[in-house]
Amino acid sequence: MSLPTDHPPRAVDLTGARSPVASLSLLSAGLALALLGLSWRLAGDVMLLPMLGFGFGAGVAGHLLLRHWTAPSLGWANALTLGRLALAALFLLPLARPGLTEGAMGWGFFCLALFTLALDGVDGWLARRSGLAGPWGARFDMEVDSIFALLLAAVALRSGAAGAWVLLLGSLRYLFVAAARAWPWLAAPLSQRFRRKLVCVLQIAVLAGLLAPVAVPPCSDLAGLLALALLVWSFAVDVLWLARRR
Repeated sequence: MSLPTDHPPRAVDLTGARSPVASLSLLSAGLALALLGLSWRLAGDVMLLPMLGFGFGAGVAGHLLLRHWTAPSLGWANALTLGRLALAALFLLPLARPGLTEGAMGWGFFCLALFTLALDGVDGWLARRSGLAGPWGARFDMEVDSIFALLLAAVALRSGAAGAWVLLLGSLRYLFVAAARAWPWLAAPLSQRFRRKLVCVLQIAVLAGLLAPVAVPPCSDLAGLLALALLVWSFAVDVLWLARRR
């Protein structure tokens, strides 16, 4: 799905004299190298999966940035969102090796998930403060949230914290986007609602909680199912709102 075009923001250049794409490319290269080192440290040997996953995501972001971003700088907000994408890519490690969710390493990934979630509120604040807030940055932030949630759900499944149903908790937005292909009225713009943001935070927080080594069925199942019910309710509210205005 193509991303909406931002109106040219007027703000102080936060990334120096480099173009936004050059800034993103340099930052992506540095983050990819950091991921290679962190993966080696966490897994005990060379694991290319996080670096490759991040590289693919950064490449897509760079392509769309080149097409749709018109500001003179990348901005700290988009740089932080790219950093959150790199942190999300680290969860490809426990996805490939579920044993990493046990013991001290499991608590480490749990804390990493909470830290990544906490950063989610910072990039929006940075965008507004710098005058670079706009549709592209908001969409980039939302896509990183969606990828992060899906990875957490997949790790929760692989670790045995929840059954296959947990993938719905991480992929419901993608199902909504797919449904919009069949029913285009679902793709109409939605009004801003705090309820939607709150549910998203709760969704990812519960998914992060499922990574804690103490999260085992049936308690983990109950927490996940409650979060899924809340997420389904939020989507149902939006679908009904769109249906009445088609």
